[in-house]
Formats: sequence, C-alpha cells, structure tokens
Amino acid sequence: MFRKLFLVNLLLLFTVAVFAQLQSPEEFLGYKIGSRYTPHHKIVSYFQHVAANVPASVVLQQYGETNEGRPLLLAFISSKENISNLEEIRINNKRMANMAIDKTAPKEAGAPALVWLSYNVHGNETSSSEAALMTIWALLDPANTKTKEWLKNTVVIMDPCINPDGRDRYVNWYTSIVGKNSNPKVVAREHNEPWPGGRTNHYNFDLNRDWAWQTQVESQQRIKEYNQWMPYIHVDFHEQYFNNPYYFAPAAQPFHEVITQWQRDFQTTIGKNHAKYFDANSWLYFTREVFDLFYPSYGDTWPTYNGAIGMTYEQGGHSMAGSSVIKADGDTLTLFDRANHHYTTSLSTIEIASLNAEKLIKEFRKYFNEAVSVGVGDYKSYIIKNNPKDKERIESLLDLLEKNGIEYAKGSGNTKGYNFNSGKDESFSYDNDIVVSALQPRSAMVKVLFEPKSKLVDSVTYDITAWSLPYVYGLEAYACKEKIIVSASVNKFKPNNTTTTYGYVIPWNGIQTVKTIGQLLQKGILLRFAEHAFEVNGNKFAQGAIIILKTANSSFGNDLWAEVRKIADANAIQLYSISTGFVDKGYDFGSDKVHSFKAPKVFLLTGEGVSAGAAGEIWHFFDKQIEYPITLVNLQDFDRLDWNTIDVLIMPDGNYQFLSDKNKAESFKNWISRGGKVVALESAVSALAKAEFGIKLKKEEADDKKDEKDEKNAYEALKKFENRERDYIPNVTPGSIYKVELDNTHPLAYGYPNYYYTLKMDDNVYEFIKNGWNVGVIKKDNQVAGFVGAKLKGKLQDGLIFGVQSLGAGSISYLTDNIMFRNFWENGKLMLCNAVFLVGQ
Repeated sequence: MFRKLFLVNLLLLFTVAVFAQLQSPEEFLGYKIGSRYTPHHKIVSYFQHVAANVPASVVLQQYGETNEGRPLLLAFISSKENISNLEEIRINNKRMANMAIDKTAPKEAGAPALVWLSYNVHGNETSSSEAALMTIWALLDPANTKTKEWLKNTVVIMDPCINPDGRDRYVNWYTSIVGKNSNPKVVAREHNEPWPGGRTNHYNFDLNRDWAWQTQVESQQRIKEYNQWMPYIHVDFHEQYFNNPYYFAPAAQPFHEVITQWQRDFQTTIGKNHAKYFDANSWLYFTREVFDLFYPSYGDTWPTYNGAIGMTYEQGGHSMAGSSVIKADGDTLTLFDRANHHYTTSLSTIEIASLNAEKLIKEFRKYFNEAVSVGVGDYKSYIIKNNPKDKERIESLLDLLEKNGIEYAKGSGNTKGYNFNSGKDESFSYDNDIVVSALQPRSAMVKVLFEPKSKLVDSVTYDITAWSLPYVYGLEAYACKEKIIVSASVNKFKPNNTTTTYGYVIPWNGIQTVKTIGQLLQKGILLRFAEHAFEVNGNKFAQGAIIILKTANSSFGNDLWAEVRKIADANAIQLYSISTGFVDKGYDFGSDKVHSFKAPKVFLLTGEGVSAGAAGEIWHFFDKQIEYPITLVNLQDFDRLDWNTIDVLIMPDGNYQFLSDKNKAESFKNWISRGGKVVALESAVSALAKAEFGIKLKKEEADDKKDEKDEKNAYEALKKFENRERDYIPNVTPGSIYKVELDNTHPLAYGYPNYYYTLKMDDNVYEFIKNGWNVGVIKKDNQVAGFVGAKLKGKLQDGLIFGVQSLGAGSISYLTDNIMFRNFWENGKLMLCNAVFLVGQ
C-alpha cells in the first residue's frame, strides 16, 4: 500500500506551481489521439508525466508486471484533500466492507465514492487505452472546472491498460503493415491480424474470463490490489464488431439472482446519464441486449458479486477496425470516434458517481452488513471433506479462495446437507473438515461459486452456465442450510520427509505430484509406477503410485535420496519411505505390473488452424504450473517435423486439414504405430474420427416411429421471425456439467475415483471404442448442473467422453471435452498428465 512518507516526499518535491507544466496528450505525444496508435510505453510515459506534474491530485502506482515485463499501473486521481488522505480512505472503505483487520467503526459521512475504470483488457480492442489518456487529462486539465467538482467527493482509480502484452502485439503488428494513410476498406490486410491476434495475453489467455479464477499473473496482481480498495463502481472497457453501435448498461438478462435491486437500478441510472450525452451527439447505442450478468469471471460480474456496480462498455471496433474502417451503412468509423465514445462514458460514469456519492456509500455499507449478518442464499455453510487423497486439490481450492478474499476454517460435528456427489440431502459427520460460511463479507461470491445449481432465468447466455467449485475440483462436499460453528483455522500441509536406504513411494494424487515427478525425470532419475494397488510397510497405495528405487539410479550414488527429498520438500509432497520390494498385498516391485518410465519429449501443435486459447491453456500449464519442457510447433510446419525427436504429440482444439490428405494421415499413423503417443482434445478428436482413425461420432439411433413423428412435427418449420435468435436453444448447451463414469484402473484415470465431472460445451458424443478402452462414459441421466437444450438431452447419453486406442506400439488418448477449460477446471489437469506421462508405458 501507499506509505505516508512517500506521499509527503512527493508533496515536498512538487508544488502547485508546477501545475502549468502539465501537458495534454496531444502536446506530450506530438500527435492527436486517434491519428495513430499509442504504444504501451508511451501510455506509461504520459501517466508518469501527469503524476510528476500534478502530485497533489495524482498518485501513480505500479502494481505488477506482465509475462513480457511490461509495467501494470494504477492511477489514483482525486482532490488534493482526498489524495493527502488516500491511505485513510482505503482503510475506512475496508471497514465499511467489514474487511478491515481492526474493528474500528467506519466513517460514512464525508467519505468519497470509489470508481475503478479498467481499460484494454483485450489487447486488440485498442481504443480504450487511447480514451484513458483523454480521460486523465480531462480530470486534471486546469481549465476543466466541472471535473474538479466531481473529484471533491470521488476517487477515480484508472488502470490504463490491463493487457499490455496483447496491446503491443496488435499495435506493433498494425504499425508495421499500415501505409502512410490507413485504408478503410475492410478487405485491406490491416483489418486482418495474424494468429494468435492481440486479444489475449502472452499465454493466449482471455483476461476477461479470468477475474474469479486468477490463473494469469496479470489477474493475480490486479485483483490483489482491487481487494485492497473494493470500489463502488467498476467499468470494463471493450470493443465489439465494428458495425455495432455502442453498448452500455443496463445489462441483458440473465442476471444472477444474487444481484441486488439497488445494483440493477443503478445500472439504469448510469445508462440514462450516458444516453443524455450520446443523444446530444446523435450517436447510436443499445442496452439490455447480449451482455448478461451471470458467469462470475468477467470484469462486470466479478465486481458485481463483490458489491460494486459492475459494467461492461462495448464500442464498435475491434481489430478489424484498424484506425479507420468503412461500415456497412457507408460511414467511416475512425480510431478517434471509438476513443471519444469511451472517453464520454468514462466521464459520464465519474459524473453520476459524484452526483450519487452519498447513496453509493450508504448502499455499499448496507450490502456488506447484510452479507455478514444474514448471508446470501439458502445455504449458510459449505463443507469440504478433508480427505487425505484430495490434499493437493484442496490446497488448490484454498489458494483460489484466498485470492478471492473468501474466508474459511475447520469444523467438526454432525449435520444434514446436500451431497454434491449424490445430489441428495443426507445426514453426515464432519471432522476437522473445511467450512466456508456464507455469513462473511463476500457472501454473494460464496454462493455464486459454491451453489450446486445456479438459477438461470434466461437460457440465452453469453457463457457457460455451471461452475460449482466442488465439481470443478473433484471434491467431496456438502451444502448446509444451517450456520456451522468453526473450531480452528486451517494450516497448510507441510511434509515430513525422512531418510531411506531402499526407496520412496509417492501417491499419484495431483498436480504438485506431477510437478515433482517431472522435476525428478528431468534430473534423469528413473521412476516406476504401479499398475495395481498395493500395501507395503503398513501403508496403502492406489494404482498409479510412483516408486523411486536405487535400482537403475545407482549413478547418483549417495546423492540420490537427498536430491529426491529436496525436490519433494520444495513442492510440499510427502514421500513414503519403504525398506523392501516385497509388498504385503499386490505385486512386488520386480513384477511386470510395475512399469518404468523416463522423461517424455512432449510437443504441442499450435499456430494457424489451432485454437489459440486451447493451445495457450496447455502451454501455460506446462510452462508455469508443472514447469515441464514442451516444444510448440506450428501446424503449418507439420511436414518438417523430425518424428524421431517426439514421444508425445498434443493436438488441442483446432482444424487439422492435414488429416484429409491420405499420404500425410498415413505417415502420421505410421509414426504412432512405431510407438508415438497422441493426446487429442475436443475438435481434434472429431478430426481423427473423420479421418477414420478408429473412433466414431455417435449417430442418432434409428426411430421406428420416425414417419409418425415427422407428420406430427411437420409444422415445426413454421417459425416466428422475432424468435430467430432463440430457435437454436433446444439443440445446444453453452456449458453444463455431466457426471462421467470412469474406469480408474486404466492409466488415463489414475488418481481419480470412479467418476469425473466434465464440462460439456458441445453436442459431440462418441461411440464406444471396440478395439480400445472406454475409460470415461456418460450414461442416462448423467446431467448434474447447467443448461442443456431439450432436444440435446437425449443425445448426451450412452457415449464415450474419454478413451484410449492402441495403434501398433503407440496410442491415441481421446479427450473429447475441454478438461483444461481456461485452466480453472482443476480436476481435469491430472487426466492430461496421465495421458502424457502414463498412458502407453
């Protein structure tokens, strides 16, 4: 946070006399906003210029940096009085949200409203960072007396560019190919950016889907700071298709039921203020369409579920707009137009906040008082069973809760609640298990993230419709309608790894185990895994357990065990010391049911034709989470691959045209037959099915009463034009959870119980494999949560979701759903690791 000494020093160094040195963006940059793109470093320079020249009204903070080393900034702009008391304002606001460490009563009277403006979360939606330059100038321009009045009771927090890496990727590309004058014809190359585009961050992640999950470093650093301030209004600035008019609040249905009437009503208040300015300029706009408030990880919903008025503003533009583009109506949309519209709503938002500051503060205080006194929703407590085998997944869940500022503790007792696994109310006991109470400041967020089934008032929604954390993390959990008394805080696990003379066993239970195993493999240590469960030295181990022996590792000498313990300790992994290979139950370590394996050389197909997001999920997982080397190769370089250097090839969601070439497909099959392993995900599976690799999409069963039904449904072709945007709904699922029955004796499902919760986002189900292993299947009535169209429900049953097919000495692992979804679907990650490290050994 801000140190008072830092502020005092700034005030001593600079005086109001320096105010005259403040320059407008045009004066500072040497060009008019909108005449060209401003690279990120110049945006940073201008904000630094402003902070240096108006220190009494601005504090500039670097809160982090991107993967590529670019700074992430926040600018705090307000009156001199507010800036001089900025830390006191922050602490007082935390008290109003019942989040302060001390229990001092907050001061509502005279407190300023906090408005947070987030620009350029999608790198190729570039106009908003240009608007940020215009906005900070308008707030501090000595000639603008109106904004000075607003700042007397408002603190404006500006993040000028959430995604600098994506922005510069797009801006640098565009600048490198545009001519002296931009070409507004949409067919010109400057309107068609290359793969992967500038929308995402360095790892191809959409940061606007990462607010709740915080898988990315930009999100982690930003939200840590956000949680220190808890603003009353948050705006996320975007761009959409260039032919679309401007969109601002109020949002479209569905609204999640936790959104209060005040939050809904004030969105309308803000929207009407914007409309006043847009009408005066004859600018078109729309409200209450497309952009809903349901999925919890957007820049509008996440702040809303944390007590703010959270909103998305969408300007027509996007990467296809370049710096000018001819729209369908014949008008030319310029970069200045786009920036000017965002600038207008920026100031309008600040204005309406200032005019309603007292009401905003009152409602903010009421929101958080009700959260801690009565909570949100029927369920008052959520209990996570603290099973030892789930330790790694539990640790990951607790880490997510901490990032979101959600409190938890331990409790013991007996009660009744909804069992997430059975879907029924049951009596159960809990003993030192994790308890998450709904009676806490972030009560709404607790309900949104944990509730078994979210209430959906409109099935036309912008994103997935199910994400309950016990399913995402694969944990045994209960939802209770009573407040559970907690007994103690939760201590993070610390291993106690002792010496050994014979070997160690590591249960195959989670991602930290995989990271540990990967590091051991990279050291050249030979590992083994057990095909069957076994007992030795008084401990029980499930199939997939990793065995580390001196055998075949003698080259390490006496350093072997010290190195193993060092790596395990660093990853908080418990090693189980063993003294013999003669097991009490199961197969001895010399059995052919115990398999040795070395570090596989893993390649990932990427580039044009592959989903950038899908490739990014896997790249980030290997690079940042398990820290295991992976080689990314462009799909267009497929013919140039040296197949002798590849052990495992991962095919993410994509369009694999090479499979339609018989010679290339046959060459690919030959590599697999010689021992190559393929891991195919999502549409890569359907591509292999079309190429007749041995898996088939499930066809609709023959219907003996087809003629009768055809006659009955003859009038279905008669549809109303006004309903055309809803006609597709009965045939789709935007993202629902299904229970998959697993064969956990197969290596693909090691580390799992006999079930898995998958996120179903398409209508693809595959026939059972005849010459292979049907590891994960869905049967009838396996839907758990989320929306599924009425006509689709019958199709999503009795089919393959996960399978393995042997092909000569090699294998193909079929993962038909996205088990890595946005890298927050934690329970799917181990299955990818199984496919890479264990399948086919």
